[in-house]
Amino acid sequence: MIVQVDSRDPLPPYEQIRRQVLALVASGELPAGARLPTIRQLAGDLGVAPNTAARAYRELEGVGVLSSRRRHGTSVTAEARERALALLGRAPTALPSASPDLDPAAREYVGHALRLGLTLEEALDAVRGNWERGPEA
Repeated sequence: MIVQVDSRDPLPPYEQIRRQVLALVASGELPAGARLPTIRQLAGDLGVAPNTAARAYRELEGVGVLSSRRRHGTSVTAEARERALALLGRAPTALPSASPDLDPAAREYVGHALRLGLTLEEALDAVRGNWERGPEA
């Protein structure tokens, strides 16, 4: 799981964690059943207090995205992706791929854009700007 806390971000660290986990679930990078790090491990990896990591997990549990059970840890729920998409104001899509060769790069870009908290329009604007400049820019 790739989550980062930016001390310069005005959002509190728990909210940064919560949003990034939500984005990872929505993008499918954290599928149903995926196990998350323990609170202590996440807090240590991110350099935050355990209570900060616990609050992020607790809030995601409260909306049904995560499930925590003693001795079994914290995992992504079966309905997590739909709930994450709803919380992010997005609808699930099942559009056919325009280019199967491009799908892996597109999924990687979407995951990165979601982790940054970009909207679809902001992500598309970045693509359009780079498209116009060309690959050598």
